[in-house]
Amino acid sequence: MRSDLPGGLTAYKRTPTFDAETVPAGLRAQHSTKAGVWARVVVLEGSLPFRLLEPDEEMVVLTPERPGIVAPTQLHRAEPGPGVRFYVEFHRAGPPLTPPDAAGSRSDGAPPPVAGGSRPRDPSR
Repeated sequence: MRSDLPGGLTAYKRTPTFDAETVPAGLRAQHSTKAGVWARVVVLEGSLPFRLLEPDEEMVVLTPERPGIVAPTQLHRAEPGPGVRFYVEFHRAGPPLTPPDAAGSRSDGAPPPVAGGSRPRDPSR
């Protein structure tokens, strides 16, 4: 397992913090990241047995001092036990997500936020 992410990547998403009881079943099962997406598994407390399933099967124990790095599309699974707390950061190439410009467009393709909160303002008021 790699010890660090390659250069030129930007974090774009993070999971909530999980423990052995709250980790989704999908993370315990064989799964992979999408093409172009790297994952960094960060252990806050305890240890996390983590199995890379390709190119060769490899079992590693992740700790607060040893995060796990998962390459794009690499099959893997987590095997959390009692006392562990961890989260996953997702990284991809490209610039960080940016706020809307003056025209209201965003570089990440998301629609601009609505001014004044989540509901549009009633023009009749």
